[in-house]
Formats: sequence, structure tokens, C-alpha cells
Amino acid sequence: MLRNDTTPARLHLALAALLFATLPFAAHAQAPVWPPKLVRIIVPFGAGASPDIVGRVLADSLQTRHPGTNFVVENKPGASGNIGTDAIAKSTPDGSTIGISLGGPLAINTLLFAKLPYNPDTDIAPITLLTQLPSVLAVPTSLGVNTVAEFLAKAKADPKGLGYGSIGVGTLSQLCMEAIAQKAGANMVHIPYPSSPAATTALIRGDVQVACLPAIGVTPQLATGAVKILAVTTAKRSPFLPDVPTLTESGIDVQSDAWNALVGPGGLSKDVVATINAEVTQTLAEPAVIEKLKLQLITPSPTTPDQLRKRMADEKALWAEVIKAAKIRID
Repeated sequence: MLRNDTTPARLHLALAALLFATLPFAAHAQAPVWPPKLVRIIVPFGAGASPDIVGRVLADSLQTRHPGTNFVVENKPGASGNIGTDAIAKSTPDGSTIGISLGGPLAINTLLFAKLPYNPDTDIAPITLLTQLPSVLAVPTSLGVNTVAEFLAKAKADPKGLGYGSIGVGTLSQLCMEAIAQKAGANMVHIPYPSSPAATTALIRGDVQVACLPAIGVTPQLATGAVKILAVTTAKRSPFLPDVPTLTESGIDVQSDAWNALVGPGGLSKDVVATINAEVTQTLAEPAVIEKLKLQLITPSPTTPDQLRKRMADEKALWAEVIKAAKIRID
């Protein structure tokens, strides 16, 4: 009788012990495994562009920490960043493909294109903001102005409209100038160029009278005396150009922060997103990484996935009226 009473108790103890023993294995099996053996980092722009530079710095650091994984940067430029961003959106959501994109394909392009092959709100998983980089309002020295106020006075006095350069239709470079023109009530004529170096060259030659361009493309030309930087477009003064006022300080309430972000396909699990976010945040805090980015006037700015999602929404809201008023479309 004693044996019959204790057998169920012994059985329960044995089952409990077995369950306890298997719990670590179950937890391990459910834990997100990242990185896998191969991680593709898709960049929707060409080699040498800021997203490409950031992507390669990121890949090098991750490769060092995870020697068992191959981190491969793939450039897929075209259609204002839409082709590469679409490739990210349509990749397998297992962490083997991530990508670096920016405000255009992640937000602004929804206002410029009649139709996109992906929906940034549902087909893209935000992981983290990566970096921010300042743009500058620059003029040829030959224009004879030293402040934003002097430039705007000249622009409003020109009945034909001063020509401004940009790095393409619908780019932040154009939107910034359109916002300035709209705020100031000045007529300006858009002259697009295929790249930042081409637009900078046009500025130096005086082919255009003003341009809003990435700071890294203009600052090397300051020593020649051919161009002047009147303002930075960031909300606060840039640590790279501390003596240059912001547009807001100069009387024009316009901000156009350029940024890069790390994203994945929409079906990427929250656990994998969190793991990648932690890895990349660690990377962006490395002194060697900070120094490499500093040489390009780029500042690391990691965030949570939710903060990046809000940034995407804010970017779209920021430019909607500017785009509508300027009637900018890309079809």
C-alpha cells in the first residue's frame, strides 16, 4: 500500500525533473540567432554615397565581432533609392538581409511617386536610426553676399529668379531650397545635377547662385575661396561647423536633417530586430567607428525602432506641404 501511494509522487518528481532539465534547451532554441552565416547589407545608392560609407563601416565592425559571419554590402542604386529599398522589403524576414536607407525612400518618396513597389509603413521593419549629417546653404563668393538675409534680399530683387542647384528632383537638396524660397517669398529656378560633386562644381563655376548640399561636399572647397557657407540646415549648430549659424538663427525657419537608418523586411520578428539594434548600437559607440564617421562629418545617432518609425512619419509630414506647393512629382 505504501508503494502504491508513493509511485505517483515519484512519477511527478521525475516528470518535473525532466521538464526542468529541458527548459534551458527550449529557451536556447527559441532565442533569436543573429547573425547567421551570411548577412547581406543592401544599400539603395551607389558606392561612395553616405549610406554606402556608413554601411561599410558598419559591416567592418560587425565582421570583427562575428568572424564566423560574412557581412556583404550590396549596392542596388536606382529610382531615388526605391529599387534597393524594395529589395530589402521583399527579402526573407530572417535577419539574413538588412539594409541602409534614408528619408527619401522611407518617407518622402511616397509623396513624389504615383506608386511605390513597397509600402514603408508595412513592408519595412525599422531597426535603428544610424547617423545624421549636416547640409549647408552655400553660394559662390562672386555672388557678393555674406549672410542669409543678404542672399534673400538679392533673390527677391531678381525678377527672373536666381538659379539653385540640387542633386536631383525630389531630393532633400531640392526640398530644402524650395522651402527656403516659399518661406522667403522669393522666386528661384531649379537646376538639378546628377550628384553632389557635380552640383558643387556648378556652384564654384557660378553656373548656379546657391545650393543646399551635404556639408562634406562643400567644406573642402572653402580653402579655395570660391564658395561661402551661409548656414547649416540642422536644428542646432553642427559640431563640425560651430561658427556657422542655422537657417532658423538666420531668420528662415527651415530644417532639413539628412539621416541614414537601418531597416529590414516588414516580417522581421521583434526579437531579431532587438538583437540587431543592440549589436549596431554597440558598433556606433566604438571610438574607431566614431572617428571614421567624423572624417565624413557624420554623427552616430542610434535610436529605438519606435523612434525610427516616428522619424519616418515626421519626415513625411515635414515635406508634404512643400512638395504640394512646388508641384514636385516623379512619375
